[in-house]
Amino acid sequence: MSDASINASQSQTPEAGFGDYFALLKPRVMTLVVFTALVGLLAAPVPVHPIVGFAAILFIAVGGGASGALNMWWDSDIDLIMTRTRGRPIPAGRITRGEAFGFGMTLAVMSVVMLGLATNLVAAGLLAFTIFFYVVIYSMWLKRWTPQNIVIGGAAGAFPPMVGWAAATGDIALESVLMFALIFMWTPPHFWALALFMKSDYDEAGVPMLTVTHGRRATRQHILVYTLLLTPVALGLAFTSIGGPIYLAVAVFYSALFLKGAWDIWRRDEVMAEADGYGVEKKVFKHSLYYLGGLFGALLIEASLRTAGLSGWAMVGW
Repeated sequence: MSDASINASQSQTPEAGFGDYFALLKPRVMTLVVFTALVGLLAAPVPVHPIVGFAAILFIAVGGGASGALNMWWDSDIDLIMTRTRGRPIPAGRITRGEAFGFGMTLAVMSVVMLGLATNLVAAGLLAFTIFFYVVIYSMWLKRWTPQNIVIGGAAGAFPPMVGWAAATGDIALESVLMFALIFMWTPPHFWALALFMKSDYDEAGVPMLTVTHGRRATRQHILVYTLLLTPVALGLAFTSIGGPIYLAVAVFYSALFLKGAWDIWRRDEVMAEADGYGVEKKVFKHSLYYLGGLFGALLIEASLRTAGLSGWAMVGW
């Protein structure tokens, strides 16, 4: 869809307000970015001054918001088609594509520069690469080209804990890579569960989601396989320097629930799913959010114990 057709309705709409620009930042996604980056920062073995830590998280959040704004700028044509996105500021006619692009680019440059000044060049470089990966590699290239868009593009959402870790240490370590791997492996089953009950949206927009290109039976199989592959990554983090018994208990509990949900999805066919309005798929999608929040929350608790001079494994006699 052309810029002219997208912007045609905007002449009769009021000027954009603060809420419209804030919506461009994808605040729900930004919340996850901030939380996982904070865990990466606090789990790092190097103490960070509170002011430096606040600045780091602030600029990581701004960078995440910039990615969201630039994604909405690029995807405004398909956002207008899809039911769940047509109310966004650009397709709804409250903000023009040019305004969104300028807003996103300004925030992107500012976030990278300020993070570099506040912390170090490694963190700034990782943030810049994260923004580039999400906007160019995922949004512009993978999303409309391959059903593996979510698999490869999921890396963009997996970088924040690495950025937070690098802001504290100026380095990349096994622990930060495993936090990256946890989100990376979690992303496909999370989004494919959503795609199962939102298939018509992706089909109408021409987005080659796995449900569209390979069908729902294959998608259900992929969800089970990726959840199985995710489990050892989640459990393995317990035995690194940032893990502990609390994290292990949480990881076992949530992994068992996620595996049960993936198994239930795999066993169903479309007749069963349609009969209950895709209730199981919606439940698994919702649980996947609790899964990631629970595991990173447990890492945060383990980090707090270490800050207090306590070792989780020592407390249980290991």
